[in-house]
Parts: sequence; structure tokens; C-alpha cells
Amino acid sequence: MNLEWIIGESGSIANLLLWHLGLSVVPVLISLVMAIPLGWLAHRSGFMRPFWLGFAGLFYTIPSLALFVLLPLLLHTRILDPLNVVVALTIYALAMLVRTVADGLSTVSPDTLQAATAMGYRPVARFLTVELPLAVPAITAGLRVAVVSNVSIVSVAALIGTPQLGSLFTQGLQLRFLTPIVTGIVLCIVLAVLLDLAVVWAGYRLSPWNRSRT
Repeated sequence: MNLEWIIGESGSIANLLLWHLGLSVVPVLISLVMAIPLGWLAHRSGFMRPFWLGFAGLFYTIPSLALFVLLPLLLHTRILDPLNVVVALTIYALAMLVRTVADGLSTVSPDTLQAATAMGYRPVARFLTVELPLAVPAITAGLRVAVVSNVSIVSVAALIGTPQLGSLFTQGLQLRFLTPIVTGIVLCIVLAVLLDLAVVWAGYRLSPWNRSRT
């Protein structure tokens, strides 16, 4: 490890870290907003549920590099436009979170739903104030996977020139210099751990009834 190089490039590394953070988090937030209604529809679709969940899961099988290259043609954007990465990672996160939301809603006891209905909750109010909050622990588990996966997949975007920590890998390979590669790996791991802890904390705050069990 060359500490002098790290110190001299600290500004550039910090900028790449911020790009990596944004490209990792923003798609997950967008996909979560989309996955909640889609997961609810899959949950309520009865015998069609396996079909819809399987269909959503197919999007996760698309190779990331191929998707990064294909999206500029579909979106009419530049190959280096970060929007391509945001859209691609939103697709991947959505593919996971639709199943996560549907499974989370399935964990809510029918007795609880009947009790809420008996208390006068209308369907939308019951979903927002009873079903969705009770599904938070299961959704949190899926979010953890989505966030950590995004931190890893973002690095692939370095191959199409999008600035983020993966740029350190390509720089190290081009220069045959190990320090940028090791620095990028360490920062990716640290970022993944911190984001994972942030999701756990958010889930903990949103489900106070589980704190005594924890």
C-alpha cells in the first residue's frame, strides 16, 4: 500500500466514494417506492402470485454489463450518463424487492387483518397503518440484500466510464498499481457495511414492537 498516493488522491477518492454512495442508494429508494404497490398486487393475485414473482425475478438474471450498454439505446442517453446506471440498478433492486414486499405482507396474521377490519379500517388505511408496518422486518431483510448488492454491481459501471469506486479498479489495472485496487475494495466493503447498518437501524426504528424481542 502506498499511503502517499492515497493522501495525494484523497480528494478524487472522496468524490468517487460520493458517486458510489449515490448510485447505490438512489436506485434502492426508487425501487422500494415502486415495489410496495407491485408487491401488494402480487400478494393479492392468488394463484397468479408465483407467475408475477417469477416474472419480476427474471430481470435480475440480465447481465449487468449488457444492461449498462443496452440502456443508452433504449433511453437515448449518452453511454457515460449516470442515468443508465440508476435505471439498471433500479431494475435489479425492484426484481428483488417485489418478492420481498409480497413475502413480508404474507407474514401478517389474518387474525390481525380481521381485527383491523372489525375496528373500521378501510382497505387503504389498513394497508398503510397495519399491513405495511407489520411487514417492515421482512422488507428490511430484503433491503439489506438489495443495498449490499448494489454497492457491488455499481463497480461494474466503471467499464463504461461512470465515475465511482470501480474506477479505482480500472485505474490500478491500467497502471499495474495495486494501491488503487486495494483502496477501492476496502472502501466498497466499508460502504456496504455502513449502508447495511443504516437499513437495520431504520427497520429497528420503524418496528418498535420488535425491540423487546431484539
